[in-house]
Amino acid sequence: MSAPQPTLPSSSYTPGLNPDTDAWFTTFVLENHLDYYAYPGEVATPEQLEFMVYLEMEERYYPCSEATFREVMSRAPSPVLKKRYKEALEHILDLIESTIDSPQEQAYLKTLIETKFAHETRDEIMIPSRVEKRLLRIFLNRTHIADPFQEVKATRNRRMAGLLKSESFQCAFQKISPEELSPAQAMDQVQGCLAHLSARRLLTLLTTPQLWLEEGTTPPAWSHIFKKPIAGKAAEAFFNFLGIPQGGQSPHPPQKRTLLWLADEAGEVMVDLAFIRHLVSLGHKVVVAFKAGPLFTKSNILDTQDGPSLSAALKNAFFIRSDNLTKNQLVEILRQESNLLTLSDGTHEKLNLLLASTTFARLFKEVDCVITRGPEQKNRLFDTPFQFTQDIFSICADESQVTIDCKKRHPKAIKFSHRNLERKAHSIIDGMRNAKAQGMAVSFYSGIIGSIPGKIDVAKKIMSVFIAHLEEQFSKTHIINPSLYYEPGMDADDLMYMWEIVQRSGYIDIWRFQTYEDIVTGFQLMGKKVPPEWVGKDATYSTGCTKEMAIAIDVQRHHPEMQIIGPAAEKFMRRKDYGVGKMYDQRLGDLPAGNHD
Repeated sequence: MSAPQPTLPSSSYTPGLNPDTDAWFTTFVLENHLDYYAYPGEVATPEQLEFMVYLEMEERYYPCSEATFREVMSRAPSPVLKKRYKEALEHILDLIESTIDSPQEQAYLKTLIETKFAHETRDEIMIPSRVEKRLLRIFLNRTHIADPFQEVKATRNRRMAGLLKSESFQCAFQKISPEELSPAQAMDQVQGCLAHLSARRLLTLLTTPQLWLEEGTTPPAWSHIFKKPIAGKAAEAFFNFLGIPQGGQSPHPPQKRTLLWLADEAGEVMVDLAFIRHLVSLGHKVVVAFKAGPLFTKSNILDTQDGPSLSAALKNAFFIRSDNLTKNQLVEILRQESNLLTLSDGTHEKLNLLLASTTFARLFKEVDCVITRGPEQKNRLFDTPFQFTQDIFSICADESQVTIDCKKRHPKAIKFSHRNLERKAHSIIDGMRNAKAQGMAVSFYSGIIGSIPGKIDVAKKIMSVFIAHLEEQFSKTHIINPSLYYEPGMDADDLMYMWEIVQRSGYIDIWRFQTYEDIVTGFQLMGKKVPPEWVGKDATYSTGCTKEMAIAIDVQRHHPEMQIIGPAAEKFMRRKDYGVGKMYDQRLGDLPAGNHD
């Protein structure tokens, strides 16, 4: 029996214990441009972050390793930070020397970069990768060079693509020995062994970076590369998860997975895509995330269009182009026939979940697991006390082996996939169908649940009390109370996705929208006065009800016998769009906190 994995330490920062430390942490997030309230157009909302990171009550997320964070929070001179800052500076100075011919322009840029560098690193509060990103951005903006590494990346991809197509590689890749199939005793086991063997051989190519870094080298001994081990604590679990375990004993039928793959460096990305296409051939769906723009030799989304080798490797892939998809839109895309999809993660840095796009965050939440490539991305996900909403596999390689590790999702992380929500919806529909079969009228009640921030429990209580009141008045009526089906962890899009399936089922006879009179009656039944935040409110105040009224009108066109009761349809104009992950209108989230109630 294997020893239990050590528990990661909690974050080195707990808010509320020391005002000076709290102020330093606030300065840290402000200086690094990571505070949502200071940079709402750039940084993810707390709700969007929770699609990816499971935060305990007092936790504050930061997109760097725990070791780096401790150095920053120590507020003492740090040799470690100084060394990493210096490496970032030298990286940019080398770039200037290699790309700028004019001595005068070189001198100007070096002085500019060094001046900015001194300013950014003076207090040792910056994450080193954020310093490097800012310096790179200055270089790109001043030189108007779109991507100084474009040719380097294209060359690396071309070399690796050529080797993968070469006769020597194909012959070696196809060659097998009897020993490699010896565990198999049936045809399906032979197929499983071949699938596993192909996956292993493709991954071992990552141990030989000279394949894409060096031009004109002697053709490698492929058989020697193929024999390099796949190691790491999670190697066996990884292949089992994909349904291609050692020995070919795959589950019957194998489970098809949806994976989010975080691509890394040019050149090796061609190996990644060869491996990914193998997974696609086995029936898995893979979404490959690239950087949004230039970041040294990292693969970015522009390379997928401009680089001939990379674009050829992604032929027939579906490109997700919107950075702000809703759950409904994302589910429709994932239902596409294509099992290979690509998108930008929305960032121009190694990995920063605080700056990732809404689409990326929703995908992170929706898939079956995340696969991250390379040590730098692993550093941000594994060398941190934070846990995430998904299982994460890391694939790294050195010259001797490929290492696969896994970080399990937080045990309390709640995931509502579209399949989960569809099952819940069809369970509700079954109840409606049974009620109709018993001669009952089916009524659906739409009302405020999350539209007043911080008042979800009150809204649910009002709705339940009033619906109980209706049930006492009406005979043979099956009333659906949406508040009974809300579960912690559901965001607005989860609920809308589930309820739209129910609402379009054709079983609703009466669709009632909450009026202010309903709310008053609810409070009266509870023996309470109407609080000021509820005065004058009705379904027209709710973003969800606004969307549901549009659905109700459309459903009524197909089922004209359905009655719509409540405020007039034309009054549903004030609420348009949810804030991401919120259950109330985006404009309410923009109000000062004291105005929410």
